[in-house]
Amino acid sequence: MRGLSFIGILALAAILYSVAAGGSTIAVLELSGSINPISRGYVLRGIGQAEEIGASLIVIELNTPGGLESSMRDIVSAELSSSIPIAVFVYPQGARAASAGTFITLAADIAAMAPGTNIGAAHPVSLIETSGGEEGSTEIEKAASDAAAFARAIAERRGRNVEWAEKSVLESAAIRSITPFCSASSALIAEDLADLLAKLDGYTLQDGRTIETEGLGITTIAPNLRERLLGLLADPNLVYILFILGLYGLIYEFFHPGIGFGLAAGGICLLLALFGLQILPVNVVGVVLILFGIGLIVLDAFTPTNGILTGGGVVSLLAGSFTLFDIPDRAVGLSWGTIIAVVAVTTALFAFVISKALLIQRKRVVTGREALIGKTGVVRRELNPDGTVFVNGEYWNARSTSGRIGAGEEVTVVRIEGRILIVRKV
Repeated sequence: MRGLSFIGILALAAILYSVAAGGSTIAVLELSGSINPISRGYVLRGIGQAEEIGASLIVIELNTPGGLESSMRDIVSAELSSSIPIAVFVYPQGARAASAGTFITLAADIAAMAPGTNIGAAHPVSLIETSGGEEGSTEIEKAASDAAAFARAIAERRGRNVEWAEKSVLESAAIRSITPFCSASSALIAEDLADLLAKLDGYTLQDGRTIETEGLGITTIAPNLRERLLGLLADPNLVYILFILGLYGLIYEFFHPGIGFGLAAGGICLLLALFGLQILPVNVVGVVLILFGIGLIVLDAFTPTNGILTGGGVVSLLAGSFTLFDIPDRAVGLSWGTIIAVVAVTTALFAFVISKALLIQRKRVVTGREALIGKTGVVRRELNPDGTVFVNGEYWNARSTSGRIGAGEEVTVVRIEGRILIVRKV
């Protein structure tokens, strides 16, 4: 009984300690780069982990050019439904919370910015794909109205400047860290995390809760290995380059079998690219156009089309590259520079290969019987029209195309018919 009582006391002490320790830490997340399914998963996991350890405050250090609308909405939803107060800190100096980052900052309980940072420019043309023309304009207007309503609802929920929230969507308005955008109070300006926590101590939220940060520890929730790897593969530029390199490797292995380097390197690059293509919004037509374009360029090396297939392949490769990802925002999507560089290198490489192939085809044969064509020899037995000639150190049966040719006269080999040289008088 005494043993059981002792165990019970220990259990009760552990429970009391966990209760007392609850809320004794501040969870810090670092959200940098584009907003995509990987960063979305990281933030949601971080909020859940902060709730498990009983954190009293979550600080998200934000630096993003924007990203996908679907991922942004999931993060905003998690912020609005979090039981723990969330502070979004646009940090470090020079950072930005553009496009999707604007909504994430608006949805936080506390919005803070480091000196030299900016927020805004959340027009939906950076968040969705449009078809262009009059239909595209109508689609943009609808998306803008929807995004503006979403921003307005978030601003009203958090007691922020609704007018500016709408302007950030409809007019791509942006502000620097020195400009207030909260209606009740200005956005907090802090030099770093320590300065932010000092200013948040005793801060009262809109719902009446008071933030206490003095004496609390800091728990950094960093991306795990899987999130870091997938975060790299969420870069459209890297995925695009890996995809092209993978195709190069397989093509090299096809024409030089038995070595295995092309298969190994190309296979790894292609598998990593396919892994990244599962994360990003991909247009299947773009993938098909890229494969078709490279196929045409390779085929041109074996057919006498004088570069026609290469031209068609370059056009197909460009069209496929520009439509590969459904991310029209060049700040987070596939950049034009990467596309032009890859297509230019591909074109130059295959143009070099094709030119060398054409030169080899036009080069005279230097081995075998065909090498005798154009050679000069001496008649050993009179050609009338058949006889014998001495060419290239050998005796050959020959037939004249120039009538009778006497012994000792020089002849030139015109062609070969079976084992007979067809010659003409020099």
